[in-house]
Amino acid sequence: MKEMNYVVNDPEGIHARPAGLLVKKAAGFKSKVSLTKGGKTVDAKRILGVMGLGVKQGEEVTVSVEGEDEDVAMTALEEFFKENL
Repeated sequence: MKEMNYVVNDPEGIHARPAGLLVKKAAGFKSKVSLTKGGKTVDAKRILGVMGLGVKQGEEVTVSVEGEDEDVAMTALEEFFKENL
């Protein structure tokens, strides 16, 4: 399992557009991708779960990836977060 912590820089937090992009990115991998904030963990491949976290600017999230393509998935997700959030 791979994990990364990330502080969201987007002034809007994880709102609809980046949440949708994140779900599409996560869905492209066979591994299980989870997003955690404040003790609540959701499936990053489900838009309602990601939106339900209510992540705001300056808050830290933990991205967890577990599965056969976890190395490739984590690298791609790290890049996604830096570019979009």
